[in-house]
Amino acid sequence: MSQQQLQQLSQELQEIQEQIEAMRANVESVQGRKTEIDEAIDALETLESGSTVQVPLGGGAYLRATIEDIDEAIVELGADYAAEFEQDDAIDTLENKKDHLDERIDDLNEEIAELEGESAELEQQAQQIQQQAMQQQMQQMGQGPGPSPDE
Repeated sequence: MSQQQLQQLSQELQEIQEQIEAMRANVESVQGRKTEIDEAIDALETLESGSTVQVPLGGGAYLRATIEDIDEAIVELGADYAAEFEQDDAIDTLENKKDHLDERIDDLNEEIAELEGESAELEQQAQQIQQQAMQQQMQQMGQGPGPSPDE
């Protein structure tokens, strides 16, 4: 029975570790989006009308373009929607997006901490089961051949 319990605990531990790794990857992804937002905010704060920028076309190709009006910044809102904002409003919108990403990171880190707690508990249970199994083996070895105490 204890071998079966150990196997089940081992499987549960593996599943928890996989969940933790997936969440950590998600945190990294969200932090990457935050970095992109920071770069966009920096650009909006430093660029002026008439500045020349490189515009990505995709596939690693860029074009040089001149900013006609910095107060015509288009910011993605989500769900395939975008809106045009003046410079300061665009920055505020991006800051709000960053705040939501920070909340998401905090939520993910809380979930990771909970899973790590579960993992520690399962590891402790597995150690207890192993210790009990070792104690039983030692007792059986100490008895040697002959009648058991129950007979």
